[in-house]
Amino acid sequence: MAEIKATEILIKSKFRVQKHGEVFTPAWMVKKMLDIEGIKEFAENLTANFLEPAAGTGNFMVAIQERKLNMVKKNYCETLTQYENYSLIALASIYGIELLEDNAQECVMNMYEYYHDVYTEVAHKFGKKPKKNVLNSAKVIIKANMSQGDFLTKLASNGEPIIFSEWKATNDLGGKDKTITVNRTEYTLQDIYDKKKNELGSLYKAPAIIHQVDLFGEFEEPENIQSSEQNLRYSTVKITDVYKEELESID
Repeated sequence: MAEIKATEILIKSKFRVQKHGEVFTPAWMVKKMLDIEGIKEFAENLTANFLEPAAGTGNFMVAIQERKLNMVKKNYCETLTQYENYSLIALASIYGIELLEDNAQECVMNMYEYYHDVYTEVAHKFGKKPKKNVLNSAKVIIKANMSQGDFLTKLASNGEPIIFSEWKATNDLGGKDKTITVNRTEYTLQDIYDKKKNELGSLYKAPAIIHQVDLFGEFEEPENIQSSEQNLRYSTVKITDVYKEELESID
């Protein structure tokens, strides 16, 4: 009997092809492109940044993640802690932009599921279970590095500039430290084009801080209750703790 091979789904509908030119890249072509000399070495580099401007459901991003995590397993897996730290650093170097909402959500899910599965496999080899803080940090990194928007206009779906986070290690990664701390800094896509260098920890837009009301004190008039923007930045934290998204005041 002839072997039956699974067929990849390369389009979701004729309408989407006609309106958005949406056709997914088959796995064999992704592999062939990533095997090109120069690109292959880049895809296996721990900190080399990749930006996929039309991410789709993540075919390229997951394939790059696979190569980077294979490299981490080979070179940074003396302990589970070392793998956790270096796998998150590798994950933090992969970025994507996708125009369509459902694709962007599916891409995030596919990236996370692949990380979860590989991390679980490595943890079991050490006789341990995956840690929630590592998985939660992976979620935050993936979501921060994936934007639903238009690469050409550099705008997100809400009309605001596309924002990405740089995750800069404070350690000498060549020393193979088992615990890595990072500075998270936000950049707009235009900033990246302009090769702008933002201050470490800076946010594109600081969150509004609502002043707390003392319920046992005197009641204030509604117009006296105000929100204000503080001068905040991301705290320097362990990469396994970035899920906390800690902020600190700038003196």
